[in-house]
Amino acid sequence: MMVKDQPNKVTDPDGRRHRKPRPRRRMLVRVCIAPLMAFAVLFGGFVWFAFHIAGKELPLDRMADGIVALTGGPSRITDAVELLASGRGQRLLITGVAPTTNTAELVRLVPDHERWFGCCVDLDYTAVNTIGNAVETRRWALARGFRSLVVVTSGYHMPRAMLEIGHRLPDVTLIPFPVVTERRAEPWWSNVGTAKILVFEYLKFVAAAIRIGLEPAPAATEVAHRDRAKI
Repeated sequence: MMVKDQPNKVTDPDGRRHRKPRPRRRMLVRVCIAPLMAFAVLFGGFVWFAFHIAGKELPLDRMADGIVALTGGPSRITDAVELLASGRGQRLLITGVAPTTNTAELVRLVPDHERWFGCCVDLDYTAVNTIGNAVETRRWALARGFRSLVVVTSGYHMPRAMLEIGHRLPDVTLIPFPVVTERRAEPWWSNVGTAKILVFEYLKFVAAAIRIGLEPAPAATEVAHRDRAKI
């Protein structure tokens, strides 16, 4: 009498039987693997991000129409004003200035360059985060017809700043000038505080990249429109 194979088993050519993988088991495997793959991608991205953060400041050998400094540390403003004084840009925008901060307080950071504040430094009190910095930078650059900008901010903040500003000014050349303090010059894995900053900044960068990927890119900036009008 012939005995039928059980429905959950298959027979190999050599006669051995194996159980068919059950759909529920396959689903469980996928559910377990998906988070592990996501973690691996995030971790790999973080390692790439951390090792591409500037570990030391490099001299800027290029010129631009303007300079923009994103507040968050006195070194950023100091370096930006020094770049302005050395002729690396025509004007400087300091964006994200606290409402209680006045020009005199900023001048005290760079007393040797006080005269530049009277002619060539613009202060933005509106921005409260990186998105706001990018919005105000765009408004400032377009109003002055600038086609290239030096972006001054901390090394760990530079990727996100370039991402946000570049999204809003796709036709403007951005030149990064990362500010590196003595503490940031140490290997990130040797300092718990630095490692935490990098992890949080990386997560913010990923979130910004996803958000920007879902936003419609500007078809053209006002600078491009003005250029077409001149033709």
